[in-house]
Amino acid sequence: MTAAFYGPESNALSTHWLSIMTISVTIYHNPRCTKSRQTLELLRQHNVEPQVVQYLETPLSATELKRLVRMLGIDAAELLRTKEKLFREVFPEGTPSDAQAISLMAEHPRLMERPIVVVGDKAAIGRPPENILPLLQSQ
Repeated sequence: MTAAFYGPESNALSTHWLSIMTISVTIYHNPRCTKSRQTLELLRQHNVEPQVVQYLETPLSATELKRLVRMLGIDAAELLRTKEKLFREVFPEGTPSDAQAISLMAEHPRLMERPIVVVGDKAAIGRPPENILPLLQSQ
């Protein structure tokens, strides 16, 4: 699914947005999370209607998580919400390896940092929400 990009003028498509209309934009979203809601709103303020994946309802597979980690350019452990009580319960000490982190997030999607926005082959964590703006500007 590709996102709809609408130009800033009334109903006309802007030349810039027209040139990137086929770029797919996805947000991995938790509607209960303030930062996730703010990031989704920021996308919409920039005339982007992304594909919304509620990852708690549709958990990501280990393969999808590995792909996201590559797109983010981080270690898998950096995508973990390590301050969550659940994390401390399932991984009481030390730092998980990348394989352990992927496994933890696949089994417990709540442990994945959120929101994540993917534009084309790049991704950013929306904390703060403005972190996603370079993704939109690079297209």
